[in-house]
Amino acid sequence: MSVATIRWACWLLALSVTFGVHQQIPSTRSTSREEVFLPKPELAKLASLGFDAVLSDYYWIQAIYKVGATHERPEEFAPYISKIIDVVTTLDPYVGHPYRFGAAWLTDSPESVRKANDLLRRGIEYHPDDWRNYFYLGYNLFYYLNENEAAAEVLERATEIEGSPAYLPRLVARLRSEYADLGSAAIFLNEMLQTAESDDAIAIYQGALDEIDVEIKARYLDRARESYNALHDRDIARVEDLVAGAHPILAQLPAPEPKDLPPAMRKGDRWFIDSKTGELTSTYYNRRYRVNARASSGEWRNKPKEDVVSSETI
Repeated sequence: MSVATIRWACWLLALSVTFGVHQQIPSTRSTSREEVFLPKPELAKLASLGFDAVLSDYYWIQAIYKVGATHERPEEFAPYISKIIDVVTTLDPYVGHPYRFGAAWLTDSPESVRKANDLLRRGIEYHPDDWRNYFYLGYNLFYYLNENEAAAEVLERATEIEGSPAYLPRLVARLRSEYADLGSAAIFLNEMLQTAESDDAIAIYQGALDEIDVEIKARYLDRARESYNALHDRDIARVEDLVAGAHPILAQLPAPEPKDLPPAMRKGDRWFIDSKTGELTSTYYNRRYRVNARASSGEWRNKPKEDVVSSETI
């Protein structure tokens, strides 16, 4: 019997066993028609009959399909993603990408982020020499949970791993200082954008960078507003006052949209003074951006739009 024949026979046997195992697993149906039956991770492990990796692959494909096919908001399918990635990584803890896949999507609530962190810690346990899981965990702790010191401790461990980015020690120092704000967030997000392993993750990180880009411009206007107040001993009545008069504070207003937004997507956005907060705000988002906004305000806002940030933030 040839080697090719033996390989085909093994593949068919594995496929048959996987189907049989899946039929034996006790499970409950999800409320969504798109979601497969999900067993508890420990039951899936017991019922795998030694084909843990094969069954893990099956559920991993289902997770990818769910994200690719869904039209739901993240908070509506995050519980399913959390459960299925738990099954995938319990069956085969030596997988790599699923840990970071879970971290990218489990951001709809503090509970989801902490579940993602548990998955990342499992990834670190089985891949102690992969700095990326440390990086994603540090990002979650800083960006979503406002736990800067914990984030710094995690990243400090990553600095000791061969192949980790040279800037990590600088980021650790920044997290332990008063400057853990837009610059730190941009450093995190640019790295995650460069190492993202799916189009969906790229869209998430680019969207967050977009918000930072617009916020940098808004803070530039804030400083111009302060200069106007000092010069005229009064506040501006409208944003355009900053470029009006014989001696304007600014030569022109910065664009109220993200830097690299295609011209075809620009819809005449403008800067305005928010009547509720008094802040200079762009109609592109209709709110100001704040790092750790979810953690500090207790509100878990929707995911942002897509695109990229100015290199000035790095």
